[in-house]
Amino acid sequence: MKSYKVDKLNVAIYENRTLMGEAAARDIKAKIAQLLSQKQEINMIFAAAPSQNDVLKALVEDKEIEWNRVNAYHMDEYIGLDKDAPQGFGNFLKAQIFSLVPFKSVKYIDISTTNPEEEAERYGKLLDENPTDIVIMGIGENGHIAFNDPPVADFNDKKTVKPVKLDEVCRQQQVNDGCFATINDVPTHAMTLTVPTLVRAPYLFCIVPAPTKAKAVYETLNGNVDEHCPASILRTHENAKLYLDDQSSKLL
Repeated sequence: MKSYKVDKLNVAIYENRTLMGEAAARDIKAKIAQLLSQKQEINMIFAAAPSQNDVLKALVEDKEIEWNRVNAYHMDEYIGLDKDAPQGFGNFLKAQIFSLVPFKSVKYIDISTTNPEEEAERYGKLLDENPTDIVIMGIGENGHIAFNDPPVADFNDKKTVKPVKLDEVCRQQQVNDGCFATINDVPTHAMTLTVPTLVRAPYLFCIVPAPTKAKAVYETLNGNVDEHCPASILRTHENAKLYLDDQSSKLL
């Protein structure tokens, strides 16, 4: 494992994605335990993507985490998919972790909403009333965090959650990840937690494997800190850590 720092962001590179996921899970477990020693319960936000499979698997397999004192949220959701669609991010997380460990509560974005603005406001109010302690996240091929693609990302966004139009790189990534057969199957719009909502959490764990993320990782760490690569904002956070494998780090 290699580790270094870019501005305020801690970066750790592992030999493969399994070791990367296990290391991230150990650090997340330690932070959960520390926070639960200070208060009765905590709030966590989870990303839904195949890139998170390794860390989610390691977290589920750890039987010492007090999930019954953790309230779970997720950071984005498609607009227009069937409520039972496996590609739905709430459904993905339910299959990968939400149904597998005994959370105190799980709060879902309503994928079946016919009023995305109203649903975004409802979910945003939940998050505002229950401040987040930990975010487990990834980075998209276009540098997005959640569904804050470069065209819609705003580091000074006043909203907590908002509906957005997905850019073509983001939609193609969903095909590359094997979630949809063709880009025509991928919804054009989604709801997302905004950039300020994500980074206001005191602890961020960002897990990014695979060669398809190498360019975004390079730009995150070496480009300007601005909306051209939304993930670059991680370099300004006091307690963020980026976990990479041998493939996602190959351009560094």
